[in-house]
Amino acid sequence: MEKLVARAVVEVLRDGGSEAIRLYAAACTERMAPLFMGLRANTPGREADLDFYAESVRDLWHVDRPLADSAERVRLLERFPELQPNEEGITDVVDTYAFFAVLTLRYALLAHGSGDADDAVSCGHAALTAMGMLDQNVAGAGLLTEEQRLQSLSLNSDAAGLWDASVMAGRERFRAVLGRLPRSACF
Repeated sequence: MEKLVARAVVEVLRDGGSEAIRLYAAACTERMAPLFMGLRANTPGREADLDFYAESVRDLWHVDRPLADSAERVRLLERFPELQPNEEGITDVVDTYAFFAVLTLRYALLAHGSGDADDAVSCGHAALTAMGMLDQNVAGAGLLTEEQRLQSLSLNSDAAGLWDASVMAGRERFRAVLGRLPRSACF
């Protein structure tokens, strides 16, 4: 499958070093975080998962050094229901976008720990795939284009401005997904 991440972004990630990789992965994950946090907020028994997810996203922003426990975090994340095989597959809106949010975090944790550009590209690819799907289901959304823009920006920006832009984009994504849910399913 062809990667959705722009060739120029991939080249900068491969040439930019570990800190650039960690910043890129942190920003991608921040933009996806509301999809997991918001969509799973009222799910009984998921409190520890929500805390773990939020803590991991926060810790990804320490881009000056790799997370010492990134491999352990990946192992814990891989126990999340979103990453468990399911014969029926993922069929509903909430599960789809929660899955992509968890997948993005998984690759971000891998990239943060290893400094591997390919893990970072996979992180960006997961975010772009989710936004492409959302664009197909929300008329005029433009979320894929915005994610591509923010991925490029993450390689040319300071962490503070990028964090602000990522938080705002994440909120917009969450609103778009909520708009796809039947009124009876809204939180």
